Amino acid sequence: MAGTDFEQLSSQQLELLNRWLPGAAFERDHSWGQVGTTVLQLRGADDTSYIVKAGDVHDRHLVRELAAHRQWVEVLASTGHAPRFIQGDDEAKLLVTEYLPGELVEGTDHEWSRDTYRQAGELLARFHGRHAVLDDGEFERQEKASALAWLGRPHRISAEAVAVLTAEVEQWPTPPSVVVPTHGDWQPRNWLRHGDRVGAIDFGRAALRPPHTDFGRLAAQQFRARPELAAAFLEGYGPDPRQPDAWLRLRIRDAISTAAWAYKIGDEAYEQQGHRMIADLLAELRQSP
Repeated sequence: MAGTDFEQLSSQQLELLNRWLPGAAFERDHSWGQVGTTVLQLRGADDTSYIVKAGDVHDRHLVRELAAHRQWVEVLASTGHAPRFIQGDDEAKLLVTEYLPGELVEGTDHEWSRDTYRQAGELLARFHGRHAVLDDGEFERQEKASALAWLGRPHRISAEAVAVLTAEVEQWPTPPSVVVPTHGDWQPRNWLRHGDRVGAIDFGRAALRPPHTDFGRLAAQQFRARPELAAAFLEGYGPDPRQPDAWLRLRIRDAISTAAWAYKIGDEAYEQQGHRMIADLLAELRQSP
């Protein structure tokens, strides 16, 4: 296994791939290009398609994705709704799964289909139902510290907004939370549509968090303009886990991190989404008693 198609992989990663998938051939590069993760589709000697995800020295997601596949993803993979785990190595930051067929939902007509969101809600409920535990407030403490840290880093959030957001975050409580396996980026760019079925990919941000955290991306994007999609999602998911105070804290954290992280990586369109989220929240905070 050599050549320009594999030049982004380390010698350790190549050695493991040659051992795990001897004779595999390159099919397609699915890498996003924004983070240090290479995503390749290979055709194995058994004529099965595989996805190989390889992290570079800066990658922080592969180990989390490996843990998710080993502990939680099987609840979806067992029914063909998520990739099936094949091999992985934490030290090498290398993951191999079977290729999950389908078309990315984002940017297609399926992105605005009620049926897509009903199915996505059902899948998320199954994933969240895999495990649950009560934490001691650690989640809220970490997220509060993270929000303040993002505000202290380089960004283009206005000084006035920073002052208001800092004052708001500093007075947050840090109550205990029921935490469950969460995807961390549950939205159409990580859903596949294959025929009439919806599947999920990319568990690199998976972690134990409160269930409402997986509603954040959708609320800021697709649900904002199309509330009927939110209704369809809840038809599949079940009772809405969003409680007002915790939900407001999440939305503020997401707005801050979106604007600051997008600025860091140079994604201006996503940065503008973050600024719009902040503007919406500032207007909401001004109206609150």
